[in-house]
Parts: sequence; structure tokens; C-alpha cells
Amino acid sequence: MRDMERQVVEMQITCGSEAEATTIADALVERRLAACVQALPIRSTYRWQGAIERDDELLLLVKTVAARIDDVCATVHELHSYDVPALTVVEVAGGSDDYLDWVRTETS
Repeated sequence: MRDMERQVVEMQITCGSEAEATTIADALVERRLAACVQALPIRSTYRWQGAIERDDELLLLVKTVAARIDDVCATVHELHSYDVPALTVVEVAGGSDDYLDWVRTETS
């Protein structure tokens, strides 16, 4: 894997239910697309089809590497109930070397 592909990233994905969040998290870890997935309760406010919406959701924080981004996206689209899942990627600028190496190992 090239150095850029080994770059650790955190992907953020919102889910509408605990069951959906668990299904996606389990699939990502089982398929070795993520080393770890954390789920946090959030309240989202957004515009959808011309109206302001508010929903209680779960935010998944997915620890993975750049080389797995496309596969994570494909898995999310396969399992997610939303027409347009919120899915973003944040590059990890640094952290514990041991932890970052663990993420790389678990996603290879």
C-alpha cells in the first residue's frame, strides 16, 4: 500500500436508528474496512425537500485508512436507509503512533 493509502482517516456517517448504526458498524469491522466504529447520539437540523427537519440520529465515527474509503462508501450505500446518507472524511493529522499503526493493521 502506498503511503497516501495508509493515511489514517475518520469517516463520519449519520444513521437514523440504533439498529441501522449497529448493522453498518458491524459490517465495516467484519469486512476489515474499519478498525473501530464509535456511535454517538446527536440531534440534526437540516433542510430536506424544502422543509427544515430535525431528527435524533446516531453519528458513526469510523477509524480507517484512505485506501478503504471507496469500500466504506459502497458498504454504507448498500446498508443505509437514507436516500442521501451523510458521509464525510476527515484526515487524521496525528495521534498515538501505536493507535495509528493498530488502525492500519486492522484494515489491511
